[in-house]
Amino acid sequence: MSKETKGTSRRQFLTSAAALGAGAVVATGARAAGPDPLITEVQDWASGFGHGVDEVPYGLPIKFEDDVIRRNVEWLTADTISSINFTPIHALDGTITPQGCAFERHHSGAIELSKPDYRLMINGLVDQPLVFSYDDLERFPREQHVYFCECAANTGMEWAGAQLNGAQFTHGMIHNMEYTGVPLRTLLAEAGLDAAGDFKDKWVYVEGADASSNGRSIPMEKAMDDVLVAFKANGEALRKEHGYPVRLVVPGWEGNMWVKWLRRVEVMDGPVESREETSKYTDTLADGTSRKWTWVMDAKSVVTSPSPQAPIKHGHGPVVITGMAWSGHGKITRVDVSKDGGMTWETARLASEGQDKALTRFYLDTTWEGEEWLLQSRAIDETGYVQPTKAQLRDVRGLNSIYHNNCIQTWHVKANGEAENVEVS
Repeated sequence: MSKETKGTSRRQFLTSAAALGAGAVVATGARAAGPDPLITEVQDWASGFGHGVDEVPYGLPIKFEDDVIRRNVEWLTADTISSINFTPIHALDGTITPQGCAFERHHSGAIELSKPDYRLMINGLVDQPLVFSYDDLERFPREQHVYFCECAANTGMEWAGAQLNGAQFTHGMIHNMEYTGVPLRTLLAEAGLDAAGDFKDKWVYVEGADASSNGRSIPMEKAMDDVLVAFKANGEALRKEHGYPVRLVVPGWEGNMWVKWLRRVEVMDGPVESREETSKYTDTLADGTSRKWTWVMDAKSVVTSPSPQAPIKHGHGPVVITGMAWSGHGKITRVDVSKDGGMTWETARLASEGQDKALTRFYLDTTWEGEEWLLQSRAIDETGYVQPTKAQLRDVRGLNSIYHNNCIQTWHVKANGEAENVEVS
């Protein structure tokens, strides 16, 4: 671990914690006042049979984890049919998001579309328009990749100041899953692209089968690169809310382009300029003009614990600061953590080497003695891009934006271990 100010090793602070006596998490367990009945007495769970193997045919979380759920913000939209809920990132660790926890975003509600009823049409500037069934897709060579999917509006409420008190609500419009599917370029090649001619100015328009007919234009260069027509996530079928049976995966780009219930891919001479890429998902600047085609999700990070929904409960002594970082430009190479609002920074430990356009978990093993922290993290990706402060973003875009807010987040950790969303820009 490197640090701009004097640091303490993990072994040192564990030793120090043990020497502190009462209040230190290590010492508390070692200095029990008397016999612990949870150790010395036979408990109910060890006194009889548990459930058999067929009690729950599809495994579910144990009841003690029933608080680890997606949550909606009721006042955010007029109706949950066209709304969003949030991944409980404060309660998760590692990088893979369970499908049952992964956030939802719908424009007209999640539909039920069976595999036998599924069709995908490839048309437009192709040599031979084609229609694929679900079974057809499974016959093509497939790939697996881990990617994050982030809604462009993630953290959007924070532009004007600290708003929502919880990492789930400020940064929970994100998931990270292993997707299995067929590269879009494979299906386009099957239809033939001689009719398209030079790819330089060509686009594809992708459209969903739900009532909103959510559609987005994607440059041919991206379509022929890493875009995936996916039918599995984390090894199993997609969930209904994630586009079952088939969705599009557009690595590193805003989630609105990851069209669910994918029904059509049309090769075109130019973009469609649909509602979702003109009146929405553009970045309005201070002078009233808007940036368009801002697809890539820039490097971003957030501390998930300690945070407002994950306070420090164990008292003084060793504490693990953890969070996640990601970049639509590639791999995360470093994450720094500050306890003093950005005046000094420590380099966190990455749980593993960063993956391309996927979440990276970071840890900072440290001590807490009841001092107040202004806790922040900043991500650096393989291009050298450094996650900006909110002030730096405002200097460029003003206060009119909603989307693509990748600013450094601040949690005020109080003397009692609770944390609050504050702005230090």
